[in-house]
Amino acid sequence: MSETSTPVQRLLDAVNAGDTHAFLASFTEDGFVDDWGRVFTGGDAIKGWSDNELIGKQATLAPTQVTGEGDSVTVIATVGGNGFNGPSTFTFGVRGDQVSGMTIRE
Repeated sequence: MSETSTPVQRLLDAVNAGDTHAFLASFTEDGFVDDWGRVFTGGDAIKGWSDNELIGKQATLAPTQVTGEGDSVTVIATVGGNGFNGPSTFTFGVRGDQVSGMTIRE
């Protein structure tokens, strides 16, 4: 597995620590989460999504494969916790030292 970019690693660490504040701080001001076509833009919307779907479900993300090209990082991870469990593909847009977008697909 290749290494994740620092902003993506900070986001993954925040999720695994259950740290909503650090998770939200990982995103740019106009950042978004696209969860299978449901798009949540900005901190308040992302927090609401995370409270119901990610950190609020005590999710964990264990990367099994990481690839990157330019400002895009794709992480295949095994998701655990009290919500969805199993493999998912996360594609992250990176802008500077923050994540500009997180797209979740199978």
